[in-house]
Amino acid sequence: MARRKKNTVPTQLWVILAVLILGGGIVLHQNQTQQEQAEEQKAEQAAVLAAKENFIKTHAPYAKRLQSAYGILPSVTLAQAILESDWGKSTLASEYHNLFGIKGDSVANTKEMTTKEYVNGQWVTIKARFRVYADDAASMKDHALLFVNGTSWNAKQYQAVLAAKDYQTAAHALATSGYATDPDYPAKLINLVETYHLDQYD
Repeated sequence: MARRKKNTVPTQLWVILAVLILGGGIVLHQNQTQQEQAEEQKAEQAAVLAAKENFIKTHAPYAKRLQSAYGILPSVTLAQAILESDWGKSTLASEYHNLFGIKGDSVANTKEMTTKEYVNGQWVTIKARFRVYADDAASMKDHALLFVNGTSWNAKQYQAVLAAKDYQTAAHALATSGYATDPDYPAKLINLVETYHLDQYD
């Protein structure tokens, strides 16, 4: 009497099934990892946006008070603070409350740091002394007084900035008055004002 063959699954089929199961697990893990990364990235973006909104809301009220006292557009004050301090994250801003990169001469109330200047058509790194403030408000007031009083060599250096009635005119006046060496300075300020609707405070 002939024996019946056992109904066994070929080894090759088991291998194929194992590969499929393993492959499915890898794909599932990859999908979960990608989803987690996307969620983390979304959370980071939300945190960055919240920090930016907080910076604006924190400094806008005092910028408006300075406008009442000295006539400087809050949109320009805020845009300059954002650009010069990298949203308050630069060392100069976070440790010394200098939001505008204002320089000084006295060793008693300044800190020597490296900075970049646009000289003869190229960026160069130099050392300079920057003013140290007790808080951000003190920095903002000194910034306003710089426009009002001008420099030691030209008391009317920033009169065009004070006379400006809109942020575009003020941004270009800052460049022509010699506030910054960056040739793209006006465009950067205008972009910040328009991106974050800073003119709502004017």
